[in-house]
Amino acid sequence: MKKLILFLLLAGPLAYAQNLKPELWNKPWKASWITYAENPNHVYSLTGLKDYGVFKFQKKVNLAEKPSKCLIHVSGDNRYKLYINGTWVSAGPARGDLYFWNFETLDIAPYLNAGGNTIEALVWNEGKGKSEAQISYATGFILQADDAAQAIFNTNMDWTVAKNAGVSPLAVRVPGYYVAGAGELQEYAKGWSPFISAKSLGPGLTKGASIDAKGWMLYPSAIPSMELTSQRFASIRKGEGDLIHGKAMTIPANSSVDLWIDQGVLTNAYPQLTFSGGKDAKIGITYAEGLYEKKALSTTTKNSNHKGNRNDIENKYWLGRKDSLIADGASHTFESMTYRTFRYVRLTVKTEAEALTLQDFKSVFTGFPLQAKASLKSDNPLIPQLLDVGFRTARLCAMETYMDCPYYEQLQYIGDARIQALVSMYYAGDERLVRQALDHMDHSRIAEGITLSRYPTDLHQQIPTFSLWYIGMLHDYLRYGKDPSFLKNKLAGMRGILDYFARFEGADGTLQNIPYWTFSDWVNAWPRGIAPVSPSGRSAVIDFQYMWILQNAAEIERYFGYADMAARYEAKVKSMKPVLKSLYWDAGRGLFADTEVHDKFSQHANSLAILAGFDAGGVSSKLLTDKDLAPASIYFKYYLHLALTKAGKGNDYVSWLDKWKENIDMGLTTWAETSDISTSRSDCHAWGSSPNIEFFRIVLGVDSDAPAFAKVKIEPHLGELKEVDGVVPHPQGEIQVSYKPGSASITLPGTVNGSFVWQGKKYPLKAGKNNLTIPR
Repeated sequence: MKKLILFLLLAGPLAYAQNLKPELWNKPWKASWITYAENPNHVYSLTGLKDYGVFKFQKKVNLAEKPSKCLIHVSGDNRYKLYINGTWVSAGPARGDLYFWNFETLDIAPYLNAGGNTIEALVWNEGKGKSEAQISYATGFILQADDAAQAIFNTNMDWTVAKNAGVSPLAVRVPGYYVAGAGELQEYAKGWSPFISAKSLGPGLTKGASIDAKGWMLYPSAIPSMELTSQRFASIRKGEGDLIHGKAMTIPANSSVDLWIDQGVLTNAYPQLTFSGGKDAKIGITYAEGLYEKKALSTTTKNSNHKGNRNDIENKYWLGRKDSLIADGASHTFESMTYRTFRYVRLTVKTEAEALTLQDFKSVFTGFPLQAKASLKSDNPLIPQLLDVGFRTARLCAMETYMDCPYYEQLQYIGDARIQALVSMYYAGDERLVRQALDHMDHSRIAEGITLSRYPTDLHQQIPTFSLWYIGMLHDYLRYGKDPSFLKNKLAGMRGILDYFARFEGADGTLQNIPYWTFSDWVNAWPRGIAPVSPSGRSAVIDFQYMWILQNAAEIERYFGYADMAARYEAKVKSMKPVLKSLYWDAGRGLFADTEVHDKFSQHANSLAILAGFDAGGVSSKLLTDKDLAPASIYFKYYLHLALTKAGKGNDYVSWLDKWKENIDMGLTTWAETSDISTSRSDCHAWGSSPNIEFFRIVLGVDSDAPAFAKVKIEPHLGELKEVDGVVPHPQGEIQVSYKPGSASITLPGTVNGSFVWQGKKYPLKAGKNNLTIPR
């Protein structure tokens, strides 16, 4: 397994999965789920098959000739890495749930030989310490050949399996909520057990062949394999040597080494450390987004979460996920089973009676294969820097699902995913994760009607306000996605969510006493991020959000021909408007209050009021100047900026980006989770990547004006920018814009047409190239 070819794993497994043979969808597979069990009785009771363990499944196959094609379908629980003749060819399965347990499809013919071949799968179960996003049934592995003539590859009791007795979990000690899995303790002297016959857990059953809900319902993965790209560290900040560039270093017996290594930017990667000798030497590898300030420990607040400038390492200490290795005197390459997230890595070595040689230390970047397709050139040097950091953040928060953060949680929250999905479509022109996220959220709905706040997850959590944002995501896809018909089977779920909220409408139509966690934003004055609620149970923030989402739902219903449902939602909006104005408008302040008590005010309530259709009036001019308003975090600024632009303030967009500039000034290479940057738990939250949408939607002004982006409305807000050129990916190609003093050049792809708006005047746009004269 030491050989590794680094490449983008087969780019199109979905193409194979969509053509799955009927007998592999409608009937049980000939392949069995196999597992490790020293006592065969364990198989039937699943005793021990949910515990932590690392296993190697193996099959040796002799082939008369090298095949030109050999499709297989493969999955595992919790995770697997598949090797053919020592080459890593697949990893998975893509995260899902037991009702939609993903399998990957790939052609392994390029890795097979005439004669002897070894098929191996590294499979591990992280037991109780697994990531919260990882749903599990029991330790297992399955491989099914697509062609019956190649059934020799199918998993059954002809396969053998060994257990690694030297691997155990290491608990992670970091500040704040952490549910992303344990580190690894590798004691190489213990090593692998002898191979024994694998035990069967029964045949593979697809969703089309399952007759009960026991175990896994196999389902073809809807996404491509993750990118794998070798990368080198940028520098050693403390310690000596050139190990990070492949120059070996030998640590003498009874001595120690402590290297502080900087990747230069935050990354998701599999670390690879090659070493030999040094029996009983202890090697530690600690991974951190940023280091913590020692001075924070001496303050009266005892705040140990204070990171300060992320570029600084002096007078700082380490906390982070860690892998520990105990050498056995032989040669090894350690590669973590799951990827690690880090900017900084601390490599420590303490030898005993034998010298240890470190040959090389590098890593393999991994992530969903998003590619930047949007571009923007201007006379402002800050813009490309913001776009670069934003896209890096979005990429690190996109793996087999969207994730709120890669280091701490790895959970696909709806509030985060809405912004991530728009970045994927606007900046990368890629909607594969968008569609999968909408499927996951739909699958998560509970009997009461709402979605879970995050999914997949093994711990259910309800945030009803996120269920409303899920409807917002459906509306986003209607406008920007290339196939709105994809949404039709989501209508029942959308209606169920709105029916849930309707149960909590008072006689006046306002929402009152919504159960569960009604999170809106991380505001210091809001306990657990919950916007103010009056004694009556009302919240303007939730009411305005509900009113806006009802309008989104009406547009979706009308698109699919359900005029009665659309009219029902529109009537509700119409009746709500005077009620909300009467309850929440404060004439003295010229603002909407957070509750009918009028004692608290926020950017949130007033932004959502504008987006819900209330006349901005003088509200928008106070959103940034009234210092008594509870401020939107870097996350909720997405909605604040939408509202300000709707109110006609879009030319000021670049001046609204102080929080993003502060991130850069503080040494971050991705956007922090919260607006309090120095103490932010996570250094990488893609809900801050909205500039990668808004430089194109607000500044370049490129927006959808019809379902499937069939028409465009281009209304630029150039502010102080003199000359701007940009490209925006589109379902039919790309939109090209160029603005110069006195002129605009706009090229629309395919059959797309629309309008150009400048200083209140509208100009028609046709498919193809449009040259316009505009006053500046």
